[in-house]
Amino acid sequence: MSNLFHKFYRNFYLKTGGYIPAKPLSHPLYPGDFFQIRNGEMVVLGNVFFSQIIKPEDINLIYDEHLNGAEWKFEDGISRPYSGRSSGHGAGIGEFEFSKQVLAFADYGSFVFSSADRNLVRIGNWNDLQDQLIIKLTQVYYSFREVYVVTESASASHWSLAVGGSPDAELEIATATENFGLVDIFDHPDVRTIQSKNVEYYHLEKHRRPAFIRAKKLVVQDEKIGVFINELIMQRRKQQEWALGFYDQFSSVSPYIHPISGNPECSLLDTLRANELNANTALLYFKWADMNLDDVEALFPKYAN
Repeated sequence: MSNLFHKFYRNFYLKTGGYIPAKPLSHPLYPGDFFQIRNGEMVVLGNVFFSQIIKPEDINLIYDEHLNGAEWKFEDGISRPYSGRSSGHGAGIGEFEFSKQVLAFADYGSFVFSSADRNLVRIGNWNDLQDQLIIKLTQVYYSFREVYVVTESASASHWSLAVGGSPDAELEIATATENFGLVDIFDHPDVRTIQSKNVEYYHLEKHRRPAFIRAKKLVVQDEKIGVFINELIMQRRKQQEWALGFYDQFSSVSPYIHPISGNPECSLLDTLRANELNANTALLYFKWADMNLDDVEALFPKYAN
């Protein structure tokens, strides 16, 4: 279950131009919310506007921007074995017609997503706020070394998502509303489930809730990372040479220095001397970067099956 939504989140980022669904999906995220990713979830720690980390007179929020509908309706591994109109009989109403559709899911995590009437709320003057946010979030109000700040929140009048849990998953849906010959009814707000088989998640959200975001993440300046790596390699070499002379039994150990792999940012900040990082130097060490696919992957830790 831990990676059930992986295909959906990855596709969402790629299809919508960098937006990412909240995780968990039930949690609203607003511009100014700041969070960390822990155990595959976005843990909201506060809001820079609510806490008045940013003063009200400095806030410029832009509302009611509409998003391209074609980019917010997509699927992966979905087929439609049946789509069409059928008729039935109801007590007191006689015969009635309805549209019916069967969705088949090819694999675990195959999904179909659709949304309608998408609106955006964003921080319009992020460039004016970013430096003071670095100082206030790392030195003045908090001492974050890793944090994300929501800059844009998108919502839809309604959206639907279904995710299959196995290659034989199926979802049968119907609506009595006239669809004027259109056979794809998945995104209709009045759709009803007739039956489902091995569908792990199916949700129709009928309220305008800010569930999709763009965000900035706090990262270490590239120049500082380069300097740190060079200094760390030199320090490792000196320490290795010292160890060969200090420990008698290890004099034959090879002095080879393993290359530095992974992300050295945390090591950089952990090895700074006392008071080297402060309100006056914070901008030399930190900057903001767009939340990207690496952060999407961080939402899906590789647990053992």
